[in-house]
Amino acid sequence: MQYLSISDSENFIADAFQAVNVPRADARVVAKLMVQSDLAGADGHGLFRLPAYIKRIRAGGINLQPNIHIERDQGATALVNGDNALGHLVMNKAVEIALEKVKKHSVCWVGSHYGNHSGAASVYVRKLAEQGYIGIYMAVGNANHMAPWGGIDLLLSTNPIAIAVPSGNSPMVLLDIATTVAAYGKVKLAAQKGESIPEGWMIDRKGQALTDPQKSGEGSLLPIGGYKGYGLAVMIGLLAGTLNNAAVGKDTVDFNAHHDLITNTGQTIIAVDPTAFGDQEQFIQRVVTLVEDLKNSSKLPGVNQIRVPGEGAAKTMTERMLTGIPISNQLLEALNACAKECGIATLDL
Repeated sequence: MQYLSISDSENFIADAFQAVNVPRADARVVAKLMVQSDLAGADGHGLFRLPAYIKRIRAGGINLQPNIHIERDQGATALVNGDNALGHLVMNKAVEIALEKVKKHSVCWVGSHYGNHSGAASVYVRKLAEQGYIGIYMAVGNANHMAPWGGIDLLLSTNPIAIAVPSGNSPMVLLDIATTVAAYGKVKLAAQKGESIPEGWMIDRKGQALTDPQKSGEGSLLPIGGYKGYGLAVMIGLLAGTLNNAAVGKDTVDFNAHHDLITNTGQTIIAVDPTAFGDQEQFIQRVVTLVEDLKNSSKLPGVNQIRVPGEGAAKTMTERMLTGIPISNQLLEALNACAKECGIATLDL
C-alpha cells in the first residue's frame, strides 16, 4: 500500500476538476470535502470517486455554473435547490444554512433536491458537531441496489443515515451507516481490487448468496437487520427524497450508468442545539459518562475492547493525518488514467 499526503490529495483532486472547467474555488471546496471522506476511512467515497465525477462532468451531467439557492424558507426549515451542482457544494451550502438557522431557532431541518453524490455522510454531521450541535443526515443513494424485503425489483438504494453528537474534548459519538449490510462503494472497491465480497452482502435474483462483485448488477444488496433495515431505507427515502421533491424509487437515476442525466438527489440535514434542553457542559458530561460506561462494561470471552460509534473513524483520521491516504495499485492506476484524460500531472508514489 502506498500513501498520498492530505495536501497532495486535495491538490490532485482540485487540479483534475479545474481541468474540466470547475471554477477554482468550487474545486478546492469539493477536494477538501472528498478527502474528509478518505480521512474518516470511507474509502469508497473519496479519491476513489474522482474518475466517476470527472466522467459525469465530461458527459454534461453536472452543472458547473450552478445557482445553489433556498427555494423555500419557512421558520426553522428550508428547501435548497442544488441546481444540479456537484453534490459536495450542495451539502456544504445546506450545512451553512443549518448553522445559521440552528443559532436562531435551536433546531432546524434543511432539505435539498437537485443535488448529486456528495461523499460520506459523516463529513456533514461532523461539521455540525464540531460547532457543538447534534447533526443528523439522511440521503437517497444515487442508484437503486436493493429490492424490497422479499422482492427482486431494485427500488431502493443504500439510503444512508448519519448522526453526530458532540462530546467536548473527547471524540464525538458518530454513527454513519448505509441501510444495507454494505455500502455499494465497498462492492465497487472489491471489484476494482479483484476481490470477492462476503456472503451476506448481496443475493442474486434466486435469493442465493452473490460473492462476485463483478456480477453485482445481477443482484441486490441486503438490508441491515432484515425487514427492519428495509423499513428504515423506505422511511429515509420518504424524508430525504419524497419530502424534498427529489428522485426516489423508480425515479432514481443510476449515476454509474447514466452520466449525462440529472439525478435530482435528495438529502436532509438536521441540527439541534443541546442548550435548548439544558446546560451544555452537563450534557457533554452525560455523553462522556455513557461512553465510559459502555467502554468499561464487561466483555464477552475473546473480546479485547468495546467500541462506540465513531471511535474507529476517529482513530483512522488521526492515523491518516500523519501517514496520508492509502492508495492501492488499482486505485493509483485509475487515478493516473483520469489524470491523463484531464491533462494534469500523474501521481508518482
